[in-house]
Amino acid sequence: MNYAPIALFVYKRPEHTRRTLESLMQCPEFANSPLYIFCDGAKKEEDKQKVMQAREVVHSLVGTKAEIMESSTNRGLANSIISGVTTLCDKYQRVIVVEDDLVVAPQFLGFLNASLEKYKSESYLMHVTGYMYPIPDLKDRTDALFLPFISSWGWGTWKRAWNYFDPQATGWELLKKDKDMRYRFNLDNSYDFFEMLKMQISGDIDSWAIRWYWSIFQKNGYTVYPPISYVKNIGFDSSGTHGNWTARKYLKELDYPHNIMNINLPNEINISLEEYEIIKKFLLKLNPKWLSFTKKLLNPVLQIINK
Repeated sequence: MNYAPIALFVYKRPEHTRRTLESLMQCPEFANSPLYIFCDGAKKEEDKQKVMQAREVVHSLVGTKAEIMESSTNRGLANSIISGVTTLCDKYQRVIVVEDDLVVAPQFLGFLNASLEKYKSESYLMHVTGYMYPIPDLKDRTDALFLPFISSWGWGTWKRAWNYFDPQATGWELLKKDKDMRYRFNLDNSYDFFEMLKMQISGDIDSWAIRWYWSIFQKNGYTVYPPISYVKNIGFDSSGTHGNWTARKYLKELDYPHNIMNINLPNEINISLEEYEIIKKFLLKLNPKWLSFTKKLLNPVLQIINK
């Protein structure tokens, strides 16, 4: 198998970066995977030391293996990911994306690479992820799931799908007029993703992920999910640009250890209504009532798709 390139996005968290890289290095596929590391520049003067420390970790651990891009300016996470994913998709036709606050299980790269290879010609599949919400009802499942929305915590895609990424979120206004479309976009009103898209359009957040979800939604695209998570986010400790107390609270309540297992990739691509209902009920419990009253606080599901 030709393993997909890994795109790792790093900013100013040296110890998180170390843990992320060390977990990736435990994946058997890592040794033969092209590795590209995108190091963003400091946003503020006081960030420069941490930025340099994160880069030192990168060079010390994988300096002889990785192609390391060090920006002299702060591009921001969204711009960095959009540019990096586009570049690698153009070169390799597929990519695996990891951010600097994720610890992955040893099976992470295997699951994503197998999914990217098996479903490379399935036009309705546009996104694969190694993350799954900690839902006890799913932990004993052995088949991958197909769902109509994304997760950005350790994910991959193909050039054929990324070609549809629309950074302008063209046509988003349709959601304001079409209640049925908005209902589906919000996963049958399980979560108000429309509000998040409005926040993006108004400039209150800068999320590549909500725009990617909108791009996939317009094509009736699906995501491949494992029934248990191969990814754990370690960034909700006030060290990140986007972290907040609400997300940390939920993560503490919902986090659970990895159940290590191999996942079967079904030949037939269908959304299981039973599994979809389980996940929608879980998301509904996360849906904070105050979302419609403020655009200043980010919430757990926003953290899941936008770090």
